[in-house]
Amino acid sequence: MPLSANFFATKFIAIGALFAVTASAFSQQNQCAVTSGPTITPVVELYTSEGCSSCPPADKWASSLKDKGIVVQAFHVGYWDYIGWVDRFAAPAYTARQRDIATRNKLRSIYTPQAVLNGKDWPNWGSQPAGREPAHLSIALKQIGTDQFEASVTPVAAQAASPSWSAYWTITEHGHNSRVQAGENAGEFLKHDFVVRQYTPAGEYKTSDAASQKLGFRSIASTPGHARQVNLVVFDTKTGQTLQAVSLQCPV
Repeated sequence: MPLSANFFATKFIAIGALFAVTASAFSQQNQCAVTSGPTITPVVELYTSEGCSSCPPADKWASSLKDKGIVVQAFHVGYWDYIGWVDRFAAPAYTARQRDIATRNKLRSIYTPQAVLNGKDWPNWGSQPAGREPAHLSIALKQIGTDQFEASVTPVAAQAASPSWSAYWTITEHGHNSRVQAGENAGEFLKHDFVVRQYTPAGEYKTSDAASQKLGFRSIASTPGHARQVNLVVFDTKTGQTLQAVSLQCPV
């Protein structure tokens, strides 16, 4: 028996309703969001390597910054791999970012371990960042689906914002470890937190009076057994100085 047009219309309506219910269920069951505060959230970048014998103390220090209201990111670099141990967490993009920071800070070379605080070289790392300036931008970040996130970046009218800003996303994970079998750390059992697993530049934007800029992000899948953070860092395009940042940790 041939099916009527009304049958197909009813079918499509039912499917659409199912999708709507599914999206609504995700929204209700997975409310995970964060909004930045009135001051700039400090951003600490650690450039480290499993092939660097002086890096484990810096890794341990980074782990001590948990739950301190700081966005911490441990970028593993691979330029010491030739010594004999390949760092499985390293990526060329992380080294490229470190070189960009060195250029902005007028450094002659890159090195490990290197700590960077709010875009500035921080050779005297080992403590917690002190003092927070009023924020020029506000960030509202939320999860909108499985491994999907959306942020609104809005200038704070009372503050003099920079003419342009740039942003990047990272996924960081806790609880990784490696038993190193070669190179400078041969025989060591290394523990890592805040390990950068994904780094995604989000572009450059012009600052307007009060207009919000929407930024979307699709992350890699979470690694079972490792708590992860979704981080968004907004910085001055010219100087690299942090303008605002947030970190979001959602239930897996």
